[in-house]
Amino acid sequence: MERREFYQKLFERAKEAGFSACEVYYAAGSSFSATVFGGEITDYSAADARGLGFRGLIDGKMGYASSQALDDEAIELLVEGARENAALIECADEQFLFAGAKHYAEVDNFNPEVDTVSVAEKLELCRSLETLAARADARLRPEAESTVFSESDNVEIVNTLGLDVHHHFNLIGGAVQPVANENGRASSGYALFYGNDPAKIDAEKTALEAAKEAVDGLSAESVPSGAYRVLLRNDVAAQMLGTFAGVFSADLAQKGLSLLRGREGERVAAECVTIIDDPHLPGQPSSTPFDGEGVPTFRKEIVSAGVLKTLLHNLKTAKKQGVSTTANAVRAGYSSPVGVAPANLFIQPSNLGFDDMLDVLGDGLLITDLQGWHAGADVVSGDFSLPARGYRIEGGRITGSVNQITLAGNFFSLLKDIEAVGGDLKFPVPSAVAFGSPSLLLPALSVAGK
Repeated sequence: MERREFYQKLFERAKEAGFSACEVYYAAGSSFSATVFGGEITDYSAADARGLGFRGLIDGKMGYASSQALDDEAIELLVEGARENAALIECADEQFLFAGAKHYAEVDNFNPEVDTVSVAEKLELCRSLETLAARADARLRPEAESTVFSESDNVEIVNTLGLDVHHHFNLIGGAVQPVANENGRASSGYALFYGNDPAKIDAEKTALEAAKEAVDGLSAESVPSGAYRVLLRNDVAAQMLGTFAGVFSADLAQKGLSLLRGREGERVAAECVTIIDDPHLPGQPSSTPFDGEGVPTFRKEIVSAGVLKTLLHNLKTAKKQGVSTTANAVRAGYSSPVGVAPANLFIQPSNLGFDDMLDVLGDGLLITDLQGWHAGADVVSGDFSLPARGYRIEGGRITGSVNQITLAGNFFSLLKDIEAVGGDLKFPVPSAVAFGSPSLLLPALSVAGK
């Protein structure tokens, strides 16, 4: 059955069943990934997938159901499934469907050139990442696990109130993880790239970055325990922001799971810190002209010069708080309910270069890797204690590699203590929700070492 015909039949059947309004969320796409080790393909995946999520209002409640099929049998299953789901809901919160808007922003994160890159070209790119990394230094093993991936997705939301929106995005990326050996010691490195312009792929840059990290780690040593001035490199700072991003969710705040609940208008970070959600960044796979409820997205400052301006809202949480939605409704997939999340959440960069940040740091530690986030970070209290590695900095210069240390602190305190923000904004990992940051300078963090 043609997709639009299916929608119409589904809406008609839902109305007969007593739904006052209903909506479909359709997602379709293709994905590819391949991993090479020692020149041989060790993992390969290519898939096309599609699915439809149906939700509707019946007796004041929102019921959900989903299907991968678009036929007459699926219509009955969706309607009955959503009605049964709604009957089980005990929450009294008012539910909404959005009727659509006259204007949506143009978002540039689809490039047809990505979809023309052949499988052979992707496999060649994967092998070249391994080869380039291995050749960077004699201490590197000839085998280095490398991966290339691509994705192309289309999302469409249509409802009985007039909403009819769609968006298409794609990306291509890769990663390499070389291992170095010397005098019985081993050290690994890692680097990743992604984007939606195949012409800008620089496999050599990625390979050399990973190789340097692996080789530098061979001479790494611990440092004495104590409080150190610390520079969190941009990718590490972005990972920190992403781990604790839930504190900016109005949904979690209303459930008592965010310490920022009710603190709009208060200073929650240093004056040099502005945190932004911009769903319109070009080239980012998470950029979108509309949120998971079809509301037009827009750029907003969540924290402005250290002051909390707003939490992130969808229609339901905004109604409960008596404010307007920030267009941050999200659906993790076609079968998922509506939640709250940013699109591209990042700390606004300054005009300070990375070398400038090292100069301001003076003596301390540059942290380039933090591990164990799931076990070592409490996303409600903000406390963290994480294994780390990086470099020792003396007089603004790198003087040695550091590992076997643990970095501890509290996210809320960290925000208030930030001394300087760099200009090297980076979104290190492609995902449905992206987190970015420049390097961040902290006057003191607890380090457990030798």
